[in-house]
Amino acid sequence: MAQVIEWKNPGPEDIIWRYPVEDITWGAQVIVREYEAAVFFRDGKAYDVFGPGRHTLTTLNLPLLTAVLSRIAGYRETPFKATVIFVSTRVFAGKYGARAQTTELAPLQVHGTFWFKVEDPRLFVMEVVGGQNAYATSDVNNYLRGFLNEKVIDELSRYDLLTVFTKLDETSLSTKTAILDAFRRIGLDLTDLRFEGIDTTPEYRDRLFWLKQTQAAEVLRMETVKKAAEELGKSPGAALGAGMVLIPQIMTPTGPAPTPAAALIICPSCSARIPATSKFCLECGAKIAAPLAGTKNCPKCGHPVLATAKFCPECGQELQ
Repeated sequence: MAQVIEWKNPGPEDIIWRYPVEDITWGAQVIVREYEAAVFFRDGKAYDVFGPGRHTLTTLNLPLLTAVLSRIAGYRETPFKATVIFVSTRVFAGKYGARAQTTELAPLQVHGTFWFKVEDPRLFVMEVVGGQNAYATSDVNNYLRGFLNEKVIDELSRYDLLTVFTKLDETSLSTKTAILDAFRRIGLDLTDLRFEGIDTTPEYRDRLFWLKQTQAAEVLRMETVKKAAEELGKSPGAALGAGMVLIPQIMTPTGPAPTPAAALIICPSCSARIPATSKFCLECGAKIAAPLAGTKNCPKCGHPVLATAKFCPECGQELQ
């Protein structure tokens, strides 16, 4: 009677099962049900994989294992040594929980649920079952929980405290993407991952509250600037100078912007500093008739003007 290799009555939570007999005969029947795969494993390596169906073992449908056995004298003899690992390809749920740290070393406690399935049975058996000596579902679950926790800790360490708590959707998406890549390297597909709880210590909760309040104040101030700029833009006669004065007052609420200083000259009578356009000294009343240092007289009206002026401020005469 031909040897029959099959996984009988797998439970809904069973991920893998190892056929207990390693002596396999040529001509044996391998029965693989829907959502299963059977992987032939020997000497720490995974070889041929069978999908759903009934398979009769020959050298033709075990090409990878046959190539290994052919290097052994009498490889066509029966039985030959191999381990058959059955793998379920259904979607499974698992729990995770880890203690992590942010960029400023704020402690985090995070937990949640993840969903996964075996995408590449051969790679999964090679990396997890054989590589980690996880020949039972409980062993696989323990390994995956630790593997995922490690990736969550690594990913959260890239963020600061405020980002983790105020942009959790963004943080969880980047974490899921990082874990998805890691899972694919061991033959798994991460179908979903959810953060169901995240917390820090009371000390950092207080700090988080302060950071959130500070951020809210900054956002409010920026919104005020934006609205002020919009209102200035709506007025067809709004001067650019008005906006340039208003916005810095909002951005730096420490008082109005300073008025630019007017050009000054020295009175030849009392040495007081007076505006360059003065006709009389503000301090002693002396008439300012002759051009002073840094000034010249307008050739048309005789008004003193700055030496660098292009037009007379009194009569509008163009100056050379």
